[in-house]
Amino acid sequence: MKITVSRLPYLLQISRSGGVLAAADAMRLTPSAVSQQLARLEAEVGVPLVERSPRGVSPTAAGRELIELAENVEREVNEAALRVAAASQLPSGRVRLGAFQSFISAVLAPALPRWKDELAGVQLEVVEAEQAELVRALRAADVDLIVTERDDSMKPVPLGPEIREITLMYDPWLLVVPAGTQAALGVVELERLQVPWLELDGAAGGVGAVRRVRRGLSDSETSPHRYAGYHAALAMIAAGEGATLMPQLALQGELPPGVETHELPGLGFRRISLCYRESRRPNPALRAAINFVRGFVAAGDEGGEGAEAQS
Repeated sequence: MKITVSRLPYLLQISRSGGVLAAADAMRLTPSAVSQQLARLEAEVGVPLVERSPRGVSPTAAGRELIELAENVEREVNEAALRVAAASQLPSGRVRLGAFQSFISAVLAPALPRWKDELAGVQLEVVEAEQAELVRALRAADVDLIVTERDDSMKPVPLGPEIREITLMYDPWLLVVPAGTQAALGVVELERLQVPWLELDGAAGGVGAVRRVRRGLSDSETSPHRYAGYHAALAMIAAGEGATLMPQLALQGELPPGVETHELPGLGFRRISLCYRESRRPNPALRAAINFVRGFVAAGDEGGEGAEAQS
C-alpha cells in the first residue's frame, strides 16, 4: 500500500465540512476534483474511507485512521512553517571581533558554545592583538568590533566621530607580589612594600594604573626588568624580581608557585569597553553580536563592580 500524502487534505476537509460539496467550496475547487482525489485515495488503500447517507458523509474506521494521520501531517507542516519563518528572521553574516588576551581567555572563549546556539547564522572571527593595532583595524574597517581597556582614571582616547563605545565591565586591579610578602610585612601596604616595581611596556593596559598608584607613594623602587605580557610578569614576580598591578581577569585559574595577590584600597579598576563603527545601514549581525557580548558579560557578573548597562 502506498499512500499519496498530498491527497490526505481532501479527506480531512471532507470530514470537517461534512460532505464533498462543502469541502469543495472550502477548498475553492470543483466537487468533481474533490471526488476524484477521494476516489484515488480509496483506490490506494483498497477500502472505502467514507460512508454516504442523505445526511452527508461520515468516515469509516479506515477513514478515521487516515484522518488522524492527515491531522498529524497538517500539524507538522504548520510547525515547520513557523520554525522556517523564525529562522529566516535570525541575523546572518560575518562579524570580526578584535580583543586582548585576558578578555578572550576569561570571557569570550567560554561564551562561544552559547554563541553557536543563539547566533548560528553569524560567523564569528576572533582576532587577538594589542590595543593600538585593534584601534587601527577598526578605523580601517578590518574588524567590526574591538574590546578596549584602560585604567578607569584615564580619559578615553577619541577614536573617531563614527565610533561608539559601550562600557562592558570594571575589572579590579590586584597587587601581584612574590609569595611571602604578606608574611614578611604582616599586612601588605603599598607604602611599606619592599619589592621594586616592574617596568611596563608602553602598550600594556596596566601602565596608567601603575603610574597612578606610584604617584601616590612617597617612595618606590623601580626594577630593571620590563614586561609587555602578563605571563612574563608572573614569571619575574615568581622569581622575586618585582611587583606590579594586574587585572583580575588576567589572574583566572591557579597562580604559578611563588606568586601571591592582594586586593587593596585605592588600586581602582580597569574599564573594559566594546567599540564599533556606527553605520547608517542597519547591520543585524553586528547588532546581534553587540547585544550578545553585553548580555553574556552582564550574566557573568556576580555582584561586583560588574557590567555597566549603558551605551
